[in-house]
Amino acid sequence: MAGDGLIVFCEVKTRRSDRFGTPAEAVTRTKQQRLRRLASRWLQEHDSRAAGLRFDVASVTTDRSGHPVVEVIEAAF
Repeated sequence: MAGDGLIVFCEVKTRRSDRFGTPAEAVTRTKQQRLRRLASRWLQEHDSRAAGLRFDVASVTTDRSGHPVVEVIEAAF
């Protein structure tokens, strides 16, 4: 949890190439709905009262030399 009472849920997707789209594109509306339901359940089970919620997506790919490249989309949905 961030210091300001914000809870961030982050979906991490990895792809070896963008042949079938970027990792972030794999987070479909259906996946977003599922993540929202899971976040709601987690908040209830942990009796958490956050000042706010945010859903981020971390997109992991590799560059030409094979090193990981991470891009984070804050408030993705």
